[in-house]
Order: sequence, then structure tokens, then C-alpha cells
Amino acid sequence: MSYKNGNYSAFYVSEPFNENNLRAHTTKDFLSYNLLRAWKGADSAFPFIDSHDKNYNVRDGSDWETTLKPRLHERLNNSKNMILFLSSITKNSRALREEIDFGINTNGLPVIVVYPEYSYKSDIINCESNNIKQKIIDLWDNLPIFRDSMDKVPTIHIPNKKELIKKALEDTDFMVNTKGSSIKYFYKC
Repeated sequence: MSYKNGNYSAFYVSEPFNENNLRAHTTKDFLSYNLLRAWKGADSAFPFIDSHDKNYNVRDGSDWETTLKPRLHERLNNSKNMILFLSSITKNSRALREEIDFGINTNGLPVIVVYPEYSYKSDIINCESNNIKQKIIDLWDNLPIFRDSMDKVPTIHIPNKKELIKKALEDTDFMVNTKGSSIKYFYKC
């Protein structure tokens, strides 16, 4: 069994993707991923281990079947969970579908869903009824493979707030080898 210590970040970018392209740095989901990397760079104790740093770069014009997809799988195979950035601009791209399908349906990775457009718990849940808000549920339709597969693994739905992301990354219920029940979690108000 491989050592699964990475956090696999899944986010939408238009294809083909090139991190050096200025347009990439204005994509909301990619900016959120970069924020995780910046937090880790500023604080080595921040519990983010970037699975994308573990093998050769795949953000190029390489062949999907022979190069890109196998490298995504390798990264997912070495990950303990998945961080999915889900926003209003997220599209159902081939790469994102593959990441979600392989991560959840093949590897059983728990998913930490971060909503970049929201900053507060009350943006995600109705604090009175303790239910996930409809506007969040509607975002799941942006990724049908996620919407249809999320009941197979534990998922936690959180705003883009450093302390909540840190708390989720440290929670053993959201690590593949110690995962909790396959339900939808959130932090109460």
C-alpha cells in the first residue's frame, strides 16, 4: 500500500491549461488553490501537502490518455483526501470529471469542498435549521459526477476561510485511511 499523505486539489481551469498564462491567475478556483500554497509557504505548520508537487507537471499539451490522465491518477493514488474548489464559474471539464470520478469512485477519497465565493459558515448553511443552503446544493449541478458520487465518501462543505480549511485538513474523518461516515458534513454556526 502506498503512503497516502497528500492533499489533492481539484479546481476548474479552462483547457488547455498553462499556469504561466496570465489568464490562469484570474480564474477564481485557481486563485483559491494558490492561496492554499501561499498559506503553506508562509507557515510550514499549515497542514497542506500539495499532491500536485509530487510528480511531473501535467499542465501542458501532452497527450491525455498516455501522459496527463496517468499522472493525475498517480497523484490521486498518493493522496489522503481531495480539496474541491467549487464556485459559480466551475465547469464540468474532462480533467475535473476524471479527478472526481477516480478520486471518489476508485480511491474513496473524502472530499473537503471549499466554496471560494463564500467567507462565512452562514453562507453555506442555514444556521437555524442546520441544513446546507439551496444555493450551495445548486452548485453541485456544475459537476454532475460529484453530485452523483458524493454520497460514497464523507464530504465537508466549508467557506473559503483559512481556519476552517485547516480544521478540515486536520480532521481524521476526512482522511482516506480513517474516514468517517459517507455523509455531508459542515461546521455549525
